[in-house]
Amino acid sequence: MHINTLSIIIPTYNEERTIIALLNKVKDVILINNIQKEIIIVNDCSTDNTELAIKKYTTENPDLSIYYFAHNINKGKGAALRTGIHKAAGEYLIIQDADLEYAPQEYNILLQPIIDDFADVVYGSRFMNDNSKGFVFCWHTLGNKFLTFLSNLFTNLNLTDMETCYKIFNTKMIQSIKLEENSFGFEPEITAKISKLYGIRIYEVAISYHRRTYKEGKKINWKDGFRAIYCILKYNLIK
Repeated sequence: MHINTLSIIIPTYNEERTIIALLNKVKDVILINNIQKEIIIVNDCSTDNTELAIKKYTTENPDLSIYYFAHNINKGKGAALRTGIHKAAGEYLIIQDADLEYAPQEYNILLQPIIDDFADVVYGSRFMNDNSKGFVFCWHTLGNKFLTFLSNLFTNLNLTDMETCYKIFNTKMIQSIKLEENSFGFEPEITAKISKLYGIRIYEVAISYHRRTYKEGKKINWKDGFRAIYCILKYNLIK
């Protein structure tokens, strides 16, 4: 499979502490097969200096293909992803959180099954190896595994990490899907909807994960877990 450009979708909300470090990591990645990077940043109405930091970085790095979009009201991560997905022009796209929990240098690990023509969609699993760094939120881990198990029951997939941020999609394929969730329900929604596509090839690879604390800005909470259960039921039971 030949890919010219990978679109990197980065939803942001109050990420001034980490966004520059993240963008430098994305910049430093050299993609296999000379694949080019299209960086799409969607600012979901941050109330800190996220926008200022991004605009300054863009000015200082004119060689990078960075496209910046901003919501005038806070709509949620899912809404920011919809904006970014709609704007993507690369043949494939990957989702990248603006914090430093996921490592951009692992893009090539996720791209390889697509290049080898084994997959149309690739999920990066945090639970397939022991490369995760830092302490583990016990309830988060159990919650993620439960949600993945519940999702698998309905989709008949055998994923180990449905809730992972790192997912690569064929851009035209995901642009053809009507996405509805505005917040963290994006993960179970997209998993349910792609599982229904005829002939879809979904692959999973091991990735590392550097957990951050709530003090460091982690946003997902127990309410999002209940929303995920609702989304699993909703989008798998609706044809």
